[in-house]
Amino acid sequence: MNASVARSEPETAADVTELARHALTHWGVHDGEPELLKYRENAVFRVRLADGRPAALRIHRLGYHTDAALRSELQWMGFLQSAGVATPSPVPTRTGDLFVPVGIGSAPPRQVDCLSWLEGRAVGARGVPLGYTAERATQVFTAIGRTIARMHNAAAGWTPPPGFARHAWDFDGFFGPKPIWGRFETCPFLDDDNRELVHRAHKKAVAALSHHERSARNFGLIHADLVRENVLVDGETVEIIDFDDCGHGWHVYDLAVALYQNRDEAIYPLIEASLIDGYRRERELTEDDIAALPLFSALRAFAFLGWVQSRVEGDTNRQAGMRISAIAAGVVADYLHRP
Repeated sequence: MNASVARSEPETAADVTELARHALTHWGVHDGEPELLKYRENAVFRVRLADGRPAALRIHRLGYHTDAALRSELQWMGFLQSAGVATPSPVPTRTGDLFVPVGIGSAPPRQVDCLSWLEGRAVGARGVPLGYTAERATQVFTAIGRTIARMHNAAAGWTPPPGFARHAWDFDGFFGPKPIWGRFETCPFLDDDNRELVHRAHKKAVAALSHHERSARNFGLIHADLVRENVLVDGETVEIIDFDDCGHGWHVYDLAVALYQNRDEAIYPLIEASLIDGYRRERELTEDDIAALPLFSALRAFAFLGWVQSRVEGDTNRQAGMRISAIAAGVVADYLHRP
């Protein structure tokens, strides 16, 4: 999600569906009927391949990723799947390409790829209370924590291929001249009180992140967008999808993002404890790492404030922008008032 990228892609569901039909010919499908599942950052379709298998076809947001960055995302996903982390794996075209540029008429071509289908169900939806009992929440979030740790373990032992290129959720990725999701200062959805609060929290976060440990122990390839809809549960298996924002970053950021949407749940303390416990069963997590969760939650909030302003005329309506910004302000207020 890059705030600097203008949305110049087709404006209607019919437009992107027609583009998906055209793209499917690269996978040998000439009479398919793509089913549009999501039209946000990318347009995602459920499709049938020539052999009858279901798959997910993605039409990427124009200009968000370079070809090298998209290829790197798919290479990492393929590695994780081979390493036993339940993720989709790339389905190459008939000519063996991981993705292809596809355009219709005078419109600029869009990157299109195809991924294996996963049958799990999302942990939850944005803004909808979880329906788990305490026992089930413990099981689910312990499993999620273990899966995140296994993903970090696999990444730590992997040597990326030549040309691997992904952005970094490091200091500059949040607070540099060109943050990955845009600058929080220009978010139009903050009133004067919340804007002043956010600026004070920003000063605290800048100082804390400037001195935060960054080493192979706690920094590496991360998913960076483990929201409820990107974590699927299939029986006892946790599946991770949508690596569109993956990159290099602090491991604890993945945990903070996984917790972000659950802050208002009545059983939040149990959710957080279960996630941490699950992670620690597979990978080291120090007390300092845990103590940094409020900081990294605040970083997610700053990122959202940068992201949401670029989506008002596209993916996000004004009412949603107000809601997302109010939540972000609450998160940074909580961080600001901590010791």
